[in-house]
Amino acid sequence: MRNVIITICLIAGMLSPSFLFAVETAPRISDREIVERLARLEDGQRNLDRRIDNLDKGLNKRIDDLRSEMNRRFEAVDKRFDTLQWMLGLFITIALVILGFVLRMQWQMQKRQTRIETSLEAYKDELAFIKGLIDKLLPPKGVL
Repeated sequence: MRNVIITICLIAGMLSPSFLFAVETAPRISDREIVERLARLEDGQRNLDRRIDNLDKGLNKRIDDLRSEMNRRFEAVDKRFDTLQWMLGLFITIALVILGFVLRMQWQMQKRQTRIETSLEAYKDELAFIKGLIDKLLPPKGVL
């Protein structure tokens, strides 16, 4: 039994993670080194702040330039759009005038056609009457 317990302890010791035994002691840092490192960090922070401010100024200038260029292009496009709108309005007006003219001509032609048709109906009736009279006045076939 004792051998079994020793064997189990040995196996558990071998299987345990090795990082439990890897403890490193940090070297001692003096107050002077801490102050020097903080001073360097503050200088680096000031340099970073200056660079960010310069980048911010340059970025703001670039954004203003892009905005002015965009406004200039928008004004040019707006002028072209006004011209296009004027031309489209003129085209629509001309198209409506032509459509009105065509519809008026069609209406007049329809009116003239109905007048001619009524007069032709009257002529047809008169011709049928005259043909009937001629048939009555002519002698029967074979008599002459």
